[in-house]
Amino acid sequence: MKVLVTGAKGQLGQDATNVLTEVGYQVIGCGREELDITNMEQCGQVISAYNPDIIIHCAAFTAVDAAESDMDGAYLVNAIGTRNVAVSAEKLGTTVVYISTDYVFNGNSETTYVEYDDTDPQTIYGRSKLAGEQMIRNFCSKWFIVRTSWVFGLHGNNFVKTMLRLGQEKPQLKVVNDQKGSPTYTVDLAKFLLNLISTEKYGLYHASNSGSCTWYEFTQAIFEEARDQLGLEITAELQPCTTAEFPRPAPRPANSVMDHLSIRLNQLQDLPHWREGLKQFMLDMKLHPELYLK
Repeated sequence: MKVLVTGAKGQLGQDATNVLTEVGYQVIGCGREELDITNMEQCGQVISAYNPDIIIHCAAFTAVDAAESDMDGAYLVNAIGTRNVAVSAEKLGTTVVYISTDYVFNGNSETTYVEYDDTDPQTIYGRSKLAGEQMIRNFCSKWFIVRTSWVFGLHGNNFVKTMLRLGQEKPQLKVVNDQKGSPTYTVDLAKFLLNLISTEKYGLYHASNSGSCTWYEFTQAIFEEARDQLGLEITAELQPCTTAEFPRPAPRPANSVMDHLSIRLNQLQDLPHWREGLKQFMLDMKLHPELYLK
């Protein structure tokens, strides 16, 4: 089985490539240099040349705040780029897995979001990713849309690495305690994608590590695991604060917690609890100290 991974140099792209390769898939990892998804002709040529059975489409414009001042850039990658991948894949009969986001919801729900709740994105990023979902639905016959949230991994920059660095540098650290979500370790997500593509249970899925927490509670756990697993000396005094104290160009959802209805209904294995994912991340970091603060 041949799998092409777009955005293969990103957090999820690298782990998806590694996880699939380890179990024997023939994986073609394409970064921006190898595959410009915004160029329809080039996108079609590259995908046609590789002729994959499955495309895991991780490439995306993910800079949430930057998207607010670069709407064209966000839609070019997340909507038009996804259309180009979808059209190219459909010509070959290729299955597409599109990685989407909790930002397609407004974040105001009192309960967890199921796959079939109405979407109402409040940011350019969220709207452009929802447009990408629509491109997949419109142009692909065989597709999985997988929404995830609060992603962290060994490769690249993310919240966990930032907190590890600041926790050792700052005397005091304020973290918002009124936004709730589900942190997701990219290796756990990649393993879920591995299981998913072995089926024909096409459709829309919510896939994050199970359980939920606030960013403040997540940071508390990060510091605890860093001390226990890595032996790091965390000196920062951690304090909770409100979203209003840290205004950002793009509004953050108060509630990003997604229910995994489709995973249950399709009798697939759910992702482990976020705390287990965080612990495993720290153990994996221990094996790769060169990635601590990158």
